[in-house]
Amino acid sequence: MGFTSSASANMIVTNTPAADLALTNLAYCSHADLHGFAVPGTKLFLASIGDSFVLSVSAHESIRSGQIALNAIQRRHARVSSGDSISVSRFIPPDNFDLALLTLELEFVKKGNKNEQVDAVLLANQLRKRFINQVMTTGQKVSFEYHGSNYIFTVNQAAVEDQQSTNAPERGMISSDTYFVFATSNGSGIKIVNQREAASSNIFRQKEFNLQSLGIGGLSAEFADIFRRAFASRVFPPHVTNKLGIKHVKGMLLFGPPGTGKTLMARQIGKMLNGREPKIVNGPEVLSKFVGETEKNVRDLFADAENDQRSRGDQSDLHVIIFDEIDAICKSRGSTRDGTGVHDSIVNQLLTKIDGVESLNNVLLIGMTNRKDLLDEALLRPGRLEVQIEISLPDENGRLQILQIHTNKMKENSFLAPDVNIQELAARTKNYSGAELEGVVKSAVSYALNRQLSLDDLTKPVDEESIKVTMDDFLNALHEIIPAFGASTDDLERCRLNGMVDCGDRHNDIYGSAMLLVEQVKVSKGSPLITCLLEGPSGSGKSALAATVGIDSDFPYVKIVSAETMIGLHESTKCAQIVKVFEDAYKSPLSIIILDGIERLLEYVAIGPRFSNLVSQTLMLLLKRLPPKGKKLLVIGTTSEVSFLDSIGICDAFSVTYHVPTLKTEDAKKVLRQLNVFADEDINAAAEALNDMPIKKLYMLVEMAAQGERGGASEAIYSGKEKMKMSHFYDCLQDIVRY
Repeated sequence: MGFTSSASANMIVTNTPAADLALTNLAYCSHADLHGFAVPGTKLFLASIGDSFVLSVSAHESIRSGQIALNAIQRRHARVSSGDSISVSRFIPPDNFDLALLTLELEFVKKGNKNEQVDAVLLANQLRKRFINQVMTTGQKVSFEYHGSNYIFTVNQAAVEDQQSTNAPERGMISSDTYFVFATSNGSGIKIVNQREAASSNIFRQKEFNLQSLGIGGLSAEFADIFRRAFASRVFPPHVTNKLGIKHVKGMLLFGPPGTGKTLMARQIGKMLNGREPKIVNGPEVLSKFVGETEKNVRDLFADAENDQRSRGDQSDLHVIIFDEIDAICKSRGSTRDGTGVHDSIVNQLLTKIDGVESLNNVLLIGMTNRKDLLDEALLRPGRLEVQIEISLPDENGRLQILQIHTNKMKENSFLAPDVNIQELAARTKNYSGAELEGVVKSAVSYALNRQLSLDDLTKPVDEESIKVTMDDFLNALHEIIPAFGASTDDLERCRLNGMVDCGDRHNDIYGSAMLLVEQVKVSKGSPLITCLLEGPSGSGKSALAATVGIDSDFPYVKIVSAETMIGLHESTKCAQIVKVFEDAYKSPLSIIILDGIERLLEYVAIGPRFSNLVSQTLMLLLKRLPPKGKKLLVIGTTSEVSFLDSIGICDAFSVTYHVPTLKTEDAKKVLRQLNVFADEDINAAAEALNDMPIKKLYMLVEMAAQGERGGASEAIYSGKEKMKMSHFYDCLQDIVRY
């Protein structure tokens, strides 16, 4: 062949000269060609065979110049036959090329019913000696003889210390310090014993996890926690964990609001693990009407793991059991009164299987629930479902990742219009769960598809090229998909139907003070909970002011609790609804709760007087309970009966109290000017008449006076074309009782 550099040349493939040479893993060439593969400064001869792998080369007198001899396994890996031409070049190993770790999967050359026990330490010593200075590449297969049997190993992992390049194939050179780890498939008939330390494991299907490719967005921190607590100990071989004196985690609980990705996370964890397919169980499916059948269903879930541990011991596969909606069957014992005690028996059976006298070490139970508070506390202690990860609502970066996952295919296939700004959508979708974001994308697509359809002729062919999902489609979808833990914008706007007008300095000061509280909640580290009470006469604008603060705060979660939504409810049900609003607020980083008309929530009646003590105590406890770490809450209460609230101690539960006054003459002037329904010369007289009037009554009076004008004059008054007659205004004023 006559090449002397690392430039490639074509050589003719031939068979290995002798059967025993096939077990050396060497390639053979003529004496004349050998020097072309010499590695400068060493006694090594290395050849890169096509794009497949690197082999050590030796000379043999039976090989003619221009030929390269490969054994059957090498030819199969390089996808060539005898007589074919293949590209061969000298391989110069880079610096730091020694293998630190080599993971090999063993099998017999001839499949059959053979069963062999292989000592990992003895085999590693022999392979290290036999293949020293040979280069191994991930995916490469090598045949060898050991104790009279012919084996093949496949290189699953070839880890070089401080490997810099991530694009280069995983390969390295076997040295005297290379550490060998052996694996076998279930039906190979080979049992590895005496496996020593290795910082590697085959419980995962791939070496690294790209959560985005798995369809998981915004949960990288939670996944890191799950890996550290549930899988880090399983990555090491059993004898290492035995030396540390620790047991593997056997259970984890994923909890959080609906739609945040708990089921998706559990499903993908199951897919990433090697070994047995995870068993997925929906809580209600386990229940049976027959006595003892439910407990048997639970035992059956663990039967495979028990048999595996009995037969294979520490080498047993990991058995994953996923319980969706685990709260359906594992409620606190004694809490369900169905007369059968089935729920209690299920909890007892599960506790026995996970952490009983004959506890299993090869099981990972993953439970999921929206209601962690319903679960039996014995299930949550260490040794059972001890890893408890909250899968909460995604932040802006998480929402960006989720939206990218759901729009990637659209983008790749040019269905996404250029004006779509995913970053802006992520910013606008505060407190949307992952499922709700998927709903937004579906809704936006439905708008785009609808443009291509004609209701007159549904059989009309669709032009695929013209389908474009635009930013307007997404904005329309945001109005259609309302987040469960978002701001109740419609309810807030209903509290200020007449909008907000300038009611004078006193109202402006209260609004400014309330907005300062909003800012304090947002930035303060020492004030996770601030409560504010707006008190004043009925109709003075307390609810409208609270709603305006809620809207202007731009907080992701703003909810109104009012008596209107609880008509006819029993005391305990009413308390449960109020508690749920607070519990939902604790799931959001920033929240505002408006308790509108607290005296009506308490069912206060002046005659008697009577009120609901249960609701009163519930409110007092909630107003003083600090939100969980990292969550911040502002509670705004409104009342027209401040003396009553003071008498039962609720006023003391609020941090600050602001008096919302009625309108004085100057305030009424400002409002009337903005309404623009009186002639300039009449405004002063009208304002004098409206002194000490609540803003709500002022609006009502103006509305009555405008509607009372004849001949369609009310429209002209509201449009500003005509002005209201003072005589008619005074007539309406006589009809209004101020208090």
